[in-house]
Amino acid sequence: MRRVFISLLAFWPGFALADQAFYPAKSGNTDAPVLTVYSSLDEPLAQPMIRGFQDANPDVAVRYEDMLTGDIYDRIVRETDAGKKTADFAFSSAMDLQVKLSNDGYAQVSNLPMSAAWPKWANWRNTAYALTFEPAVFVYHKPSFAHEPVPSSRAEFVDYLKRKGNEVYGRIGTYDIERSGVGFLFMARDQEQFGDIWSVIGAMGAAGVKLYSTSSAILERVADGRFVLGYNILGSYAADWASRYPDVGIVLPKDYTVVMSRIGLVPQAAGEPELGRRYLTFFMSREGQTIMARELQIPAVSPEVAGENTANTLQELLGAQLRPVPVSPGLMVYLDQVKRARLIAHWNEVLRTQ
Repeated sequence: MRRVFISLLAFWPGFALADQAFYPAKSGNTDAPVLTVYSSLDEPLAQPMIRGFQDANPDVAVRYEDMLTGDIYDRIVRETDAGKKTADFAFSSAMDLQVKLSNDGYAQVSNLPMSAAWPKWANWRNTAYALTFEPAVFVYHKPSFAHEPVPSSRAEFVDYLKRKGNEVYGRIGTYDIERSGVGFLFMARDQEQFGDIWSVIGAMGAAGVKLYSTSSAILERVADGRFVLGYNILGSYAADWASRYPDVGIVLPKDYTVVMSRIGLVPQAAGEPELGRRYLTFFMSREGQTIMARELQIPAVSPEVAGENTANTLQELLGAQLRPVPVSPGLMVYLDQVKRARLIAHWNEVLRTQ
């Protein structure tokens, strides 16, 4: 498929550059309507979904803009407030910001064929839909645990760090919650789910934990043995690395496993809202969810889809161990800058004092 890449300066001062890819309509119609997507999913990873959508909708061209989660939110708000048209579909891993768009009137109601069957935790008033099911996992360097059981709970994780001391100092990694939205979300949920979470943070601080803003930076170091453990790593990325690097192991913590989702919605000021709903419908369809599970290696939410890489199978195997983050206004609690700053300050204090 021919693709045109453009470094696109956004229309407002202060916006970062966005990578834009254009997929002409498969029908060959150069005047075909254009679906505009703002997404935090890397464009190369999104290609199977775009191809699948265009196979089902050969009369539609797709403009795919790959940008950071904060830029997606800011751009939709600014374009809408200025009376301009914005994306027809927004897909982001920043659950809190997507729900805020919905809650503040920047998203349309989308009553779709799968709306009634979609899990209740994954659907906020038919405006914001969780489309993926991604656990936070422990990752580990398999050779480093050839003669040692791998920690499978937070208590075991702390015990391991205390026992190993200097042997593993500087060889533990997790997200920097000041720079990683996913890392902050996982930490906020940890605080809600686990009363003794600060003992975990303290133990990591004492072990010289290294902080990163991306999953790949941590997984790269686990894969080559520089790190022995990674804490609260996004499972979809961990699974991709484990499939390519045999020394990467994965544990879903048995005390509880937080599950986050990427959320899709149709903005209120979409230029082609019906195309946005068509794309969202495809995302929620059996075909779209199957493509996501099998080709993108991201677990599917749909109750219609079976197989290893699905919410259905994970819930059958693990049950109450899984704690999905509900798509609800509760996600916006930590958008309060005072609460956010307080959590980050405590995090830094605990790490520093160790």
